[in-house]
Amino acid sequence: MDNSTRQHMASYTIDIISCITDRFMSLTATEKRIARFILDDVAAAAELPIAELARLTDSSQASVTRFARTLGCRDVRELKMRLAQSLAVGQRFILDVPDLEGVQGIYESIISVLDINRRALNSETLSKAVGWMSRARQILAIGMGGGSTICALELQHRLFRLGLPVVNQSDGMLVRMMCAAVAPRDVVIALSLGGYTQELIDSAAIARQYGAKVVAITPRETPLAKQSDLVLPLVVQENDYIFKPSTSRYAMLAMVDVLATELAMANKPQAKDRLRRIKLALDGQRSSGGDRQPLGD
Repeated sequence: MDNSTRQHMASYTIDIISCITDRFMSLTATEKRIARFILDDVAAAAELPIAELARLTDSSQASVTRFARTLGCRDVRELKMRLAQSLAVGQRFILDVPDLEGVQGIYESIISVLDINRRALNSETLSKAVGWMSRARQILAIGMGGGSTICALELQHRLFRLGLPVVNQSDGMLVRMMCAAVAPRDVVIALSLGGYTQELIDSAAIARQYGAKVVAITPRETPLAKQSDLVLPLVVQENDYIFKPSTSRYAMLAMVDVLATELAMANKPQAKDRLRRIKLALDGQRSSGGDRQPLGD
């Protein structure tokens, strides 16, 4: 493969709208008219024939072709294809969607998503997961990305305090390796807000092949859910204002807390002993604060 082919293939990973925006000031006057038209209506630009695009931008077909090549496209057809790819992520990432809720809306969205997920919780499924985890030789918490990685780590933080054998991992290669090293009495907790992360799906399948139970904290009817023995479902809801972080990760964190609480109750003598020992160790380090400080900040 020559360098020009590699560069051409690599260009598909670069968002074409970002390319237009970044290069706008260096474009000719004609190219700027074409660029403005595209940025104002990406959907239309991705569908219009070259002749119509030239007419609407008061340019020529040759100018539109030169514009496409300036952006690293072979021709106008490739430009339109890459515009369509940018559109595939959703209009909310292209259009300037206003924030209708403000800062208070952040709290309201969190409360709303927690309430929705509270009602989706199935007590029988939860009890089954707690039973498996209580008897597990080892619990492996796996998650990749932003919130899923953090929640997998949080699950480890919650469960080791109860005296349960737990470890977490987020590196794709190590997750695969650890899932290949499980035993029939192991439980893998796979966390994913989307349920489409291929490394998690493959690793869950590997773990099940070697006899481990796989519990997924993920939306129903996703590839990860289908590759699991049990699903603690998440109801993921996102709004059109992309600058606010996903509130759905609070639902995942709440599920981690629910699991930890139920496991503590199912293993009360052991859990109380471990928690008391941890509190004693922390109090020996803290100079003040009373007995109501959290276990481990």
